[in-house]
Amino acid sequence: MSIYCETLQLRSRDVDLHRRLRTSRLFELFQEASIRHTEQLGMGREKTLDKGLLWIVTLQEADIARMPVYDETVTLESWPGETMHVFFPRYYRVLDAAGECLVTGSAMWMLLESESRKMVFPDRHGIVIEGVKTGNETALPSPVGRVEGSESGTFTVPYSYVDLNGHMNNTRYFDLTEDLLGAASAGRELRHIRAEYLQEARLGDTLSVSWGSTDGTSFRVEGRTQKPCYRMELKYR
Repeated sequence: MSIYCETLQLRSRDVDLHRRLRTSRLFELFQEASIRHTEQLGMGREKTLDKGLLWIVTLQEADIARMPVYDETVTLESWPGETMHVFFPRYYRVLDAAGECLVTGSAMWMLLESESRKMVFPDRHGIVIEGVKTGNETALPSPVGRVEGSESGTFTVPYSYVDLNGHMNNTRYFDLTEDLLGAASAGRELRHIRAEYLQEARLGDTLSVSWGSTDGTSFRVEGRTQKPCYRMELKYR
C-alpha cells in the first residue's frame, strides 16, 4: 500500500496572525505532498511537465477539527484513489503528535496539455497511478455551484500569484477569499472549505469577485473574468 507520509514542524511562514496554519498553506502542503508522491510513484516531471503535460486541481475540500498551530509538529498523509477516466482522486490527513486527526481532505486532479490547454487522456501518455484504499477516505469534493452574492469587489492577478503552469495558483484563491471576507483575520475558526476551479486566471487578469452569507457563518464566493474562474464555500465556527 503506497501512502505518502511526512512529519513537519510549523514555522512562522506557515501560520497567520492568530498562530494557526494558514488555509492557503494547508492546501500548499496538500499540493506539495501530491507532487512528491506522484514522483515517488514514477509519474514525475519526466512523464508530465517535461513532455508538456501539466497537473492541475479541479476540486478541493477539507474538514477541519482543529487547525494546527505555530511550532506544532504534525504528520501529513496523502494517497491516491482509483483513477476516474481523466480524473485522479487524492486524499489527505493531518495528524497531531498524539496521532489525533486534525484535518481530512480530498481533491480531484487532472492533466492539461500546456500549449492547447486541453484535457489530457492519461492512458494515451502512459500516465498510470494505482489507487489504494485505507479506510480513512473522506468524501470526494463536489462542485460548489453558482454563487449569488450581495458583496462584490475586483482583484487583478499579480506576478507573485502565478505558478509554473502560467496561471494563478489554486492556493492563492484561498488568500484572496479570506482577505475579502475578513472572517479569518477576525479570528474566526474555519471548520469546512470547498473549492471549485473552472477556468484559468492569468497574469494581469482582473476578476470580479462576489460573495455573501445567509447566517454569518457560511459563505459562498465566486470570482470571474468573462466566465467563472473559481467558486468557494467556507464554513466557520
